[in-house]
Amino acid sequence: MSKNKELKNPATIAARAGGHVDAGSGGVVPALQQSTTFVRDENYEPLIGSNVYGRDQNDQVRLAEHVLTQLEGAQDSLLFASGMAALSTLFGSLKRGQKLIIQSGIYWGTTAWVREFCNHREIILIEADSSETDVFTDLLKSEKPDLIFIEVPSNPWILTSDIEAISNIAKSAGALLAVDATAATPVLMQPISLGADIVMHSATKAINGHSDVIAGVLSCADASSDLWLFLKRERHGAGAILSPHSAWMLLRGMRTLPLRMKRMCANAMAIAQFLDGHEKIEAVWYPGIDHHQGHALATDQMPKGYGYLMSFLIKGSREEALNFCKHLEGIHRATSLGGVESLVEHRHTIEGEMTGCPENLIRLSVGIEDVADLIGEIDLALSRI
Repeated sequence: MSKNKELKNPATIAARAGGHVDAGSGGVVPALQQSTTFVRDENYEPLIGSNVYGRDQNDQVRLAEHVLTQLEGAQDSLLFASGMAALSTLFGSLKRGQKLIIQSGIYWGTTAWVREFCNHREIILIEADSSETDVFTDLLKSEKPDLIFIEVPSNPWILTSDIEAISNIAKSAGALLAVDATAATPVLMQPISLGADIVMHSATKAINGHSDVIAGVLSCADASSDLWLFLKRERHGAGAILSPHSAWMLLRGMRTLPLRMKRMCANAMAIAQFLDGHEKIEAVWYPGIDHHQGHALATDQMPKGYGYLMSFLIKGSREEALNFCKHLEGIHRATSLGGVESLVEHRHTIEGEMTGCPENLIRLSVGIEDVADLIGEIDLALSRI
């Protein structure tokens, strides 16, 4: 690592890989060490540092975690094999009879897994709309949960929740607060600075940004807490680790994260403004629109941009929505978000009836393409339905 003072600006942290220079070669690009095991000396002590076995003792993984910790303003970070591996480890900290409150209308993969997990483990599960701050905080006061989990902004409803207000009530109720900030990234929002105990990302998405790595990350406000020590032990014991090569690619993607987010946010804002009031659009859900439910709060919580993710409702039915997607010529119909390429999803097809997702809802993940090209494609597709 660099001997210079700790870097502060996210753009500098990311571009310089947290100040790293490869000690073995002097290279400005981190070296990739793929070994699964490490030599011990004649006294059977680790030859280099604490390196014994590659499950969670790899410099490339540790470096990526170090950069993420700096970007989050956290005390420590842990990388996992996927976002769901990170989440399942977090929820695995709950014991039988404990109480979990999660935000309703979040990523369906999280909701479906948590419902089954809590039922199997006999954990009390309550789902509620955390964007309704007063109602949600009243619920926290009365229910006194052990863990609260919210997603900001939420996917695909693009709702904004007041992290600081929820954190204040959580602390008074003796609860821990975890925030899935995948759709914001640490460049746009740092939940720990707003009072969250744990922040989670599917690093597969914008943190990597190139649709070629699956990874998850948890970061903490207190690395000495019982919860964080449990998470470290659990990842080590259960082996839900990220491979060195994936960590190397993840760090490579992260080095342009602030730059990508700036372009993606600008593109998303322009597209949202184009769609807002369009004769074939019923509603636009994007925090940058001044009449959006969470505009004022998002302006405060995400001062560097409103994100790259939006949803909008096509006027009409499922048929019109699918026809819109059909006529897009360059924006890919594919599942994921946060990549350099723009992706579109008809969420009802992906999630199904149980989620309550409107049949005319389109979710758009905006990439770094030329915004005139993106708006042109969208305009043409709308003209054909």
